[in-house]
Order: sequence, then structure tokens, then C-alpha cells
Amino acid sequence: MQTIDTVLNKHVNSLGFSAYYYRKNQVWKGSLESISFEQSAIKEKLMVLDKPCYIVKVAGKIGVTNEGYLSPVDNGTTLQVELLTFVPPIRIQQLGDPNFLSFHGVKYAYVTGAMAGGIASEEMVIALGKEQVLSSFGAGGLTPDRLEAAINRIQQALPQGPYAFNLIHSPNEPVIERRAVGLYLKYQVRTVEASAFLDLTPNIVYYRAAGLSLNDANQIEIKNKVIAKISRREVATKFLQPAPARILKELVEQRLITELQATLAAKVPMADDITVEADSGGHTDNRPLVCLLPSIIALRDEIQEKYHYETPVRVGVAGGIATPQSALAAFMMGAAYVVTGSINQSCIESGASQYTKQLLAQAEMTDVMMAPAADMFEMGVKLQVLKKGTLFPLRAQKLFDLYKTYDSIEDIPIQEREKLEKQIFRNSLEAVWQETVNYLSQRNPDKLIKAASNSKLKMALIFRWYLGLSSRWSNSGEKGREIDYQIWCGPAIGSFNDWVRGSYLSEPNNRRVVDVAHHIMTGAGYLYRIQSLRIQGLQTPDYYNQYLPMISSNLLDKD
Repeated sequence: MQTIDTVLNKHVNSLGFSAYYYRKNQVWKGSLESISFEQSAIKEKLMVLDKPCYIVKVAGKIGVTNEGYLSPVDNGTTLQVELLTFVPPIRIQQLGDPNFLSFHGVKYAYVTGAMAGGIASEEMVIALGKEQVLSSFGAGGLTPDRLEAAINRIQQALPQGPYAFNLIHSPNEPVIERRAVGLYLKYQVRTVEASAFLDLTPNIVYYRAAGLSLNDANQIEIKNKVIAKISRREVATKFLQPAPARILKELVEQRLITELQATLAAKVPMADDITVEADSGGHTDNRPLVCLLPSIIALRDEIQEKYHYETPVRVGVAGGIATPQSALAAFMMGAAYVVTGSINQSCIESGASQYTKQLLAQAEMTDVMMAPAADMFEMGVKLQVLKKGTLFPLRAQKLFDLYKTYDSIEDIPIQEREKLEKQIFRNSLEAVWQETVNYLSQRNPDKLIKAASNSKLKMALIFRWYLGLSSRWSNSGEKGREIDYQIWCGPAIGSFNDWVRGSYLSEPNNRRVVDVAHHIMTGAGYLYRIQSLRIQGLQTPDYYNQYLPMISSNLLDKD
């Protein structure tokens, strides 16, 4: 057995302690053999989050232990272990709002957001749901039959949840919204993630109100939960307030909801949770999180003061959450939960193609840009996509520039039209239009009728052919179209790649959504412990300030 002097003289751990915080009134008591002085052993003890962590000094050397207990100074003892500081155990469940955990029946204040076209796939939702982590299925852009099949599969695998389904706003095609809501009500999908809404529509109000009732204690019971993803105060205000009386009246007149449900809807907010979406992939306003989150929290508090809801609306964050540091920053700013998106697209369970996953795994933070959105093309709305390895954003912008400049396809100079056919469409404009006609005649015949007398709309629909298919090519791995892949992602993917570089998660084939969630949340807990100790005076070199993902035995057991 080594003596304490031998241990002390053997290791240099580079820890220091500020004299300003120095404690003199307590000592630590326990086995000296439980104290670590070597760097790797110290970090292991710091990583034991479910035990307290004592920072002690023995004969002038700082050590760390998870064992022992505190005691007042005993002046009669010659050798004492002096306590410098300590932190209590921390459970990952302590990060975020505990009400979020109980309300949704989950173990982490962590959600994976929806990515349209089934990129946020059944496999992703089920894998996370089995670990009691909430995941939202990417229903946007899918046919009713495809969505219905996804609902059946997920509900069969997760009969008790948790899971959510996306309800994306479709301003140009409200019938798509209504069909999705109809399926969610038919199959009793109890949680939806409402995204891209510019205003409340009868569809989202219908979903919310149709799930309201009174329980045996005469209290309002909310069966249909809404998580609203927003990036603007004016939109957040609409979801933080009760449903508009005008829409509720219309729904009652249509016999879609009862008078009681309309009355109850006037007493509860439109959403249970508001996800503040900062600089994210896909639809985004590129807002900085440090500015947006405090603003929306203040808005929530202001509206809560007015309506006095029994349970205040929780405020979470999305956009840029890709590392333990970013997750911890969000929690420290008051976020009730965090939402990841872009990083999950590169995982095994994602509905994206293997080629797309490889591109994402190589992306840097600067490898993204804004490009015209297919679903809101005529409005000039843009979304954030990957620019490295694809020409989609430049070609999509070219189409929008032509749309703004000319009133019809025929007005475009012949040379430009030939470039479109050869370089972008790889087909004649007539053939593209015929494919568009075939598609719309099944999906939206009313729009086809309008296009017959509106040459500007016809041009937009032809251009949207490319915008719509490019994202499907990315998901299906369409051969020969790699240069046209539309890949939605934000700078978070680059941040994630920087963090996992050199670890097993650097390879896309090793990226599992459950592992990613585990490491981000565990890392956030570890970094919280480190920052708590530093605030109390512990001086640590960079070695202790990093959390890197490593395969642990409990993760291996899941394979």
C-alpha cells in the first residue's frame, strides 16, 4: 500500500483554488485511499454525477473524492483533510423544467424536432420513445396514406408513448393541414409539434379544442397537447393566449367542437410548450438565441400575469443545440427543455440517404446558407440548407430571381429557358409542367384550375417541381442528382462535428439518436458540475473542462 506522502508526491493534477473562497471551518473525513490526485482519476470522480464531489486539500495538494463526510474542524487532530468546497449529486432529470418531464412522461428535458419528409423517421421516434425521450415525426410533405402508416407503426411500437407528430403550416394548401389534423384526431395522436405558423388557423385550433374536457374534479383536462415552434414575438403571443373567439365560434357552427369545448378553450393557452427557434435548419429567422429566449420568456410571464393559467406555458429552445455546452447554456438561461434537429439528420435512424449523412458529417458551421422554400416559394420565404457538396441553394435562388423578374415562362428569354432545361430540370419545361399537372390533379386540383388562367402561378408551380423533388432526392439517395440535393440544416451540424471529432460519433454509421441525446444531456450535467466548482473557487485546466462522447457499458448493452 502506498503512503499518502507517496501519492501526493507522485501526481501533478494542475488544480488550484482561489484564496478568496477559501474555507477554514470544515474538514472532510473518510478513507484517504478514496481521494484521487491523478488527472484521469480525478476526472472519473467528477463524472460520477450521482454522488457528491468533495474537493479537498491534503498536505498542500488538492484531491477529489466522492466518498466520506463533512465534519467541523478538530483542533486536536494533527493530520486533517481540509475541505475546499463540494457539490451535491446531480441527476440529468434536474436539467430543465420538471413539469415538462411529468407532463409528457419523459426522462429528459430533451426533444428531437420534426424534419419534414420523414427525415425524422418512425425509426427515430421509436428508438427515442423506448428510452422515454420525446421525438417528433416529420410529417411535413407526406401524403395522407404515408402519414397514416407512420401513425399506425409508431403507436404499435409505443402504445404508451412518448411521441409527437408534426403539424406544419401550409398557407397555400390549407387542405393539407386539415387532413393531417383529421388523422391525428382519428388516431388520438395526443401531442403535435406545430411549426412554421404565421398565424393561428382553424385547423390547429380545432385540434386543440377537440381534446378539451372536464374531469371528475371539474377541472379542465387537456388531452391534445401542442408544442408550438416559433421565432417571433407576435406569433408566440398567439400561442400563449387562448384560441380566438371568432375561430371557436366557426368550429361550433360547423359542429366540429361542442359549446363546452369552446368555453374551455377560452380558458387555456393554445400551446402547452413554446419552442423558441433560433438559428436552425429549414424554416428559420436566423435569430440569436441569447437575444430571443429572454424576450420570449418575458413575454410568457407578461401573458401569464394577465390570464393566470393554472400551469404557465413552458418555454424551450431549438436552433444551435448540438453540444453539451449549448444545451447547458440554454438551461442556464431558463429553458424548460432543449430541442435538437440538424444533428439527428446525420444519425442512423434518420430518413436521409447515406450520401446525405456523409455530407452532413463533414460539414463545418459555415457550410450553410439560405435558399427559397418550396412550400412558400411565391412569398419569398427562405430556409437554411447545406451548401457544401450541392448546388441546390444557388439554383433555387436562380429560379426565384426569374420568378420575380418575369410574369410567365414564355417571357423568360429563350437562352435562359434552355439553361433551365439542360442544367437544372434536365427535362423540357413542357414535360415538367405535365408532371406537375399529374401531381396536382391528385393532390390539389383547385390550384391546377387557378394556374390555367394565371401564367405567373404556372411558372411558380414549374419551379416548385425542382424545389420539391430536390429534398426527396436527398432522402431517397437519387443517383445522378447528388449535386441538386436539398439538405436542410443549420450551423449546429458543424458545431456537433467539431465536438465529436476523434470520438466514435465522428462516423455517421455510429451515430444513434439515443447515444446523441445521452451524451448531450450527460455532458451538460458534467459541465454544470465543473462550472459550479469553478464559481466556488476551483481553478481547473482545460483537461477537466471538456466532455467528450465515449462508448459506455450501458450504451453497448442497447445494441
